Amino acid sequence: MNLHALLQARHAAGKPVRVALIGAGKFGSMFLSQVPHVAGLEVPVIIDLDPERARDACRTVGWSAELIARTSFSPDGSKALADGIDVVVEATGNPAAGIRHARAAIKAGRHIVMVNVEADVLAGPLLAEEARKAGVVYSLAYGDQPALTAELVDWARATGFHVVAAGKGTKYLPAYHDVTPDGVWQHYGLTAGEAQSAGMNPQMFNSFLDGTKSAIEMAAIANATGLDVPSDGLSFPPCGVDDLPHVLRPRERGGVLERSGQVEVVSSLERDGRPVFRDLRWGVYVVLEAPNDYAADCFRQYGLKTDASGRYAAMYKPYHLIGLELNVSVLSAALRKEPTGQPLGFRGDVVAVAKKALRAGEMLDGEGGYTVWGKVLPAATSLTLGALPIGLAHRVKLTNDVARGAVVRWSDVAIDASDETAKIRRAMEAMFA
Repeated sequence: MNLHALLQARHAAGKPVRVALIGAGKFGSMFLSQVPHVAGLEVPVIIDLDPERARDACRTVGWSAELIARTSFSPDGSKALADGIDVVVEATGNPAAGIRHARAAIKAGRHIVMVNVEADVLAGPLLAEEARKAGVVYSLAYGDQPALTAELVDWARATGFHVVAAGKGTKYLPAYHDVTPDGVWQHYGLTAGEAQSAGMNPQMFNSFLDGTKSAIEMAAIANATGLDVPSDGLSFPPCGVDDLPHVLRPRERGGVLERSGQVEVVSSLERDGRPVFRDLRWGVYVVLEAPNDYAADCFRQYGLKTDASGRYAAMYKPYHLIGLELNVSVLSAALRKEPTGQPLGFRGDVVAVAKKALRAGEMLDGEGGYTVWGKVLPAATSLTLGALPIGLAHRVKLTNDVARGAVVRWSDVAIDASDETAKIRRAMEAMFA
């Protein structure tokens, strides 16, 4: 609660927090929009494969010509490690690039804020351990749902409550797992032409729709909090905010959870497509259990929505503002030397599942594509199955047929053993097996 005061002190001392941003897409642009309004925070380096696009992004979000002129734009990721940089923000969304940039930042003694949750789920537990050994911060990105959920979990535990469930809301129907980029826009109420004119990437948006992004975010939360992952993936129960403590209880208590202490995503749609009342599509939640009768009475006295027993209650945040809130992570790392959530173990993994019957010789096209979607499983289950992580299921050729709905395995694809990203992933599996 004192980040602004700490930043003011740095500003008064003439020592601004200096940030290098890698990736000037939507998340990065939202972060950049706030920078001119925060005294003591500077972004002197912006890395993007298209530097002119990054300049345009700065203009779009309101940067002055003077500020743009004194900012370095480059496609070279090594420039992010320039002298005087305190924090590197990795916002490319590319798992291989994210891992590479994070390791370079850690080696150079820079704090790293990993917007790139795809990279975090593929190898984050290993990266976080490397950062701890190097004495720098590896952090999830505040404003994105994993960090916001981890914050709620931390609040609940620090105040003495048992965390029963935690996660987020999304728009979900079972049929969405099979949607491809060709059919994505109808689910967003757009035509292909409207989406194209707005510069919207159909595969990226489809990864939100087909369940992959939800799986990735729940794996990140499980790894950061120690919560369990459902044994056969997320069930996406339809649920509004008032019903969170009723629906997200253990089954023996009348809820949908296999056990207490799990991650789960709630849907903003009933299974017949009707909207859920007071849905949590844009927000995050934690369900907690009163440790005693007195606390349960306090739930009632202070107006918390509970289940019928009065023992289970929920707290939630209805919205998340992604890049507009990212400064909390940046300043926490630079000024407090604390992450806003980070992997503490390898508890959840996201595996590639066939969207259709796949044939040997076909090329996988990664999250949100035509061939596979990502399903979250307990990490131990993923390792036992030899499952292929969704983060490695891009531009790799199948060597075996895979049935629709089946998990793709390492043994089903041809992966170059010398590929650096695959090697790092294998090293993480060995570390946490």
